[in-house]
Amino acid sequence: MADRGYRPETLAVRAGQERSQFNEHGEALYLTSSFVFDSAAQAARRFSGEEDGNVYSRFSNPTVTMFEERLAALEGAEDCVAFSSGMAAIMALCLAHLKAGDHIVASSSLFGATVQLFNNILGRAGIATTFVSPTDPAAWRAAIRPETRLFFLETPSNPLTEIADIRSLADIAHDRGIRVAVDNCFCTPILQRPLELGADLVVHSATKFLDGQGRVLGGAVCGAKKHTEEVFKYLRTAGPTLSAFNAWVLLKGLETLKIRIEAQSANALRLARWLEAHPQVARVFYPGLPSHPQHELAMRQQKSGGAIVTFEVKGGRAEAWRVVDSCQLLSITANLGDTKTTITHPASTTHGRISPEARAAAGISEGLLRVAVGLEAVEDLQADLDRGLSTL
Repeated sequence: MADRGYRPETLAVRAGQERSQFNEHGEALYLTSSFVFDSAAQAARRFSGEEDGNVYSRFSNPTVTMFEERLAALEGAEDCVAFSSGMAAIMALCLAHLKAGDHIVASSSLFGATVQLFNNILGRAGIATTFVSPTDPAAWRAAIRPETRLFFLETPSNPLTEIADIRSLADIAHDRGIRVAVDNCFCTPILQRPLELGADLVVHSATKFLDGQGRVLGGAVCGAKKHTEEVFKYLRTAGPTLSAFNAWVLLKGLETLKIRIEAQSANALRLARWLEAHPQVARVFYPGLPSHPQHELAMRQQKSGGAIVTFEVKGGRAEAWRVVDSCQLLSITANLGDTKTTITHPASTTHGRISPEARAAAGISEGLLRVAVGLEAVEDLQADLDRGLSTL
């Protein structure tokens, strides 16, 4: 479907669909490893790229292509390359654009696995990373070296929902010829479109809000074709491929993305206000609250505060775990973006593999809890959390 200026809710349902000769109404699921050619000459043209068409599902599958085109339309991107997971997408982005001797400036507030990737795997490959505050543009500028090739950030950050000024960081980077990549997992293109704010590349864990129902893994990198071409070459050779079945599930998830993320964000704001008034809560981190340090920036950069609420209980790990263990409704899992509300203790789960010093520097205390708000009644979520909070 051509993009004729359709609104996001229309693109989420219609963009990218290609019908087969059977003229199906829904998206077709192509469960095949390879594709047949009309002749040896056509096979040669397809393999060389002289002729468009599917070759092998490691790097070309019609169902995956539909997902890529739909997400690209939502992000306002020229192109999208899909992967087996969000971490596979980040790895591909980095290895496609960086080499030994290059340098990354990254937010100090990143998902724990991303920190591990940068420090350990990329570090062993000779790619260095300097971590700086996501909210201090001057620190990003000061961290630039002659060999810096990439700025990488999440906004809002995981788990403290810190807001980085994408436009300011993009201006700093582009003055020095540096690319900017933004993990847009928490907001999705419904609430934030980083490319419009100056970013060069957007990365997603499609496992989260894009699927929205905790069913499958997936990832994606979106951007201009000149930035995604090398990412696709990495996929074609290394093969961290999104399966056709997972792409088909993600296509159906995108159809309801707008109504889910808007409803979940509204629930999150109500829950954040309630937590902020709770006597056993020391602090709430939620961009939609006026008390959030980057509230004004968030309201300019995002359409709402999003669906992630992080709060610190009075006490430490024992008190935080008591709240978690008292939950009878909230799911105790580190996944997020689900229609079912989830709760996790970041210091011992998502950020448990990074050093205590790094956690402390990132502000991840032992009393911190992250709630990814779903579609349940907010009153029921409040009652479930209060069951543990009231015992502290």
